[in-house]
Amino acid sequence: MRCHSLRMAQIRSTESESRYNHLEKMSTGELLKNINQEDQTVPQLISTQIPAIEKLVNKVYAQMKKGGRLFYIGAGTSGRLGIVDASECPPTYGVPQGLVIGLIAGGDKAIRKAVEFAEDDENQGWLDLKEHRISKKDFLIGIAASGSTPYVAGALEMARQAGIPTGCVVCNSGSRIAALSDFPVEVVVGPEFVTGSTRMKAGTAQKLVLNMISTSVMIKLGRVKGNKMVDMQLSNRKLEERGARMIKDELKITLSKAKELLLKYGNVRQAIQSYFEEDVPGRKAKNSKDAAPKKAKKEKVSKLKKEDSKLKAAKKSKRKAAKKSD
Repeated sequence: MRCHSLRMAQIRSTESESRYNHLEKMSTGELLKNINQEDQTVPQLISTQIPAIEKLVNKVYAQMKKGGRLFYIGAGTSGRLGIVDASECPPTYGVPQGLVIGLIAGGDKAIRKAVEFAEDDENQGWLDLKEHRISKKDFLIGIAASGSTPYVAGALEMARQAGIPTGCVVCNSGSRIAALSDFPVEVVVGPEFVTGSTRMKAGTAQKLVLNMISTSVMIKLGRVKGNKMVDMQLSNRKLEERGARMIKDELKITLSKAKELLLKYGNVRQAIQSYFEEDVPGRKAKNSKDAAPKKAKKEKVSKLKKEDSKLKAAKKSKRKAAKKSD
């Protein structure tokens, strides 16, 4: 059922013809197996781009360390993926809303419903960025499977002219958007299972790369301790339970005590730090009890030293008196 067309052999892009044909004649099992087979190629392709992703991450980190923000901009699936990644940073890592911002062609209404021809406006991307007062301190990543989306390309071009560092995640090589990016990441996934359906392998590749970027940057910014999300927002019971277990494991205390600390301080990191910095009920008494014998021993030693000094002084006085009588 593979399609061995000359065009497919010559053109390896997101728009090239699928390696499969007569999809409607496949059984459910065949469809799933073949889709999965194509998906398995994506992580391997991403591994070849790790050096490029590393350069991009290091620059994003440097910008954010200086107080800058991270912007994602895209259209359709690409724009939605950027919004998903941006929206997950505050609850996962406890960073402020607006530190990572996702923009989509057509505005927020395009998140749920496609806005026709929104991606074709080359000027609107920059106008959307200006509403957020993007500056040289920030970093802009364009996301576009094709690498040619006008909404994204126009934004990147204007950002470059304004001295704002840029990057991209695209799925075709030698694209206009890559050329407009200081730090391009090109994951060339090849033909989609359904010809041209870039929400499939291209979308998967973009999602994986965005995960790598935001996760690495947040770790470098100190938002992870060990391997734990100690700054996560406790927005539901599941996360409260997870937070309490983190505290329990870190401080080697009971789960009930960990829950008390979490309730008191409202944050895993703060609870752990405050445990060592402040008197937690039960610790003060224990510390006082442990300190009492040490204090008594210290006082006894001091007393013996004083008595020894007095004895030596008395002996010295007797020797002097004896010499005078002689």
